[in-house]
Amino acid sequence: MQSSNPVFQRSDGFNGRGQTYPASGMRYPAYGTPSAPTGGVTQPPTYVDQGRMTLDSVVQKTGITMGLVVLVAALTWILTPAVVNSSGETTAQSGQVAALWIGGAFVGFALSLVLSFRKVISPPLVLAYAVAEGVFIGAMSKWFETIWPGVVVGAVIGTVAAGAGTLAAYKFFNISVSPRFRKWVVAAMIGFVAVTLLDLVLGFFGADLGFNGLGGLGFVMSILGLGLGVLMLILDFDYVEQGIRVGLPERDSWRAAFGLTVTIIWIYIEMLRILAILRGD
Repeated sequence: MQSSNPVFQRSDGFNGRGQTYPASGMRYPAYGTPSAPTGGVTQPPTYVDQGRMTLDSVVQKTGITMGLVVLVAALTWILTPAVVNSSGETTAQSGQVAALWIGGAFVGFALSLVLSFRKVISPPLVLAYAVAEGVFIGAMSKWFETIWPGVVVGAVIGTVAAGAGTLAAYKFFNISVSPRFRKWVVAAMIGFVAVTLLDLVLGFFGADLGFNGLGGLGFVMSILGLGLGVLMLILDFDYVEQGIRVGLPERDSWRAAFGLTVTIIWIYIEMLRILAILRGD
């Protein structure tokens, strides 16, 4: 079954393109290099089992990646200067926080594109992505919390609740992910990202439409984004389940962790924006 998710579509195992595993005849990714011919006769391929992806390995890698995001975000929050002073006025150093916010977002986005289209997942790049997103999340969260106290705690609780609720619904209601469902969700995600990027570029010329703003249109976009995040999380759970079923190598746990991290951060950002808009004057 071929995946439409750009995070997973470069993986042979997630798309059923792996080599045949000798013991069962099922389609698995190759675990090693076929042995060289001996005496002019081609020997059957032999594989060195490097271990397979399991639910524990996915949870472990996701924990490492998300833990790094949280750690870097906390350090960014602590080490950056105050956004406003005691009088409620923006400080001269607030530009440093804004620069980290924007810089982390762009670096994280660039790394996510690289990782999404790499055929072989790179754990160092996944960790680099986590660092970039940690800087972005830490700076953004500090700015929002300064202006609207309490929104960060609310966004964290909302993100945990959304993730737990989606997982519970996926398991208890035995949600089936069809190819058509995947295509619609991925198409909607690409369209959403394209619209927000276009609005961001227009904003540089003072002609933005408000999709990224904190007004009425921004609120509608964040609600749509949150809904998309939940649907993407369902796709992530399905991809992990499929990967474990076909016996992907343990290294692909990093790909699963990357996909889950992208979605969790997506949900957190939309939660943060929704709460900030609701708290706005």
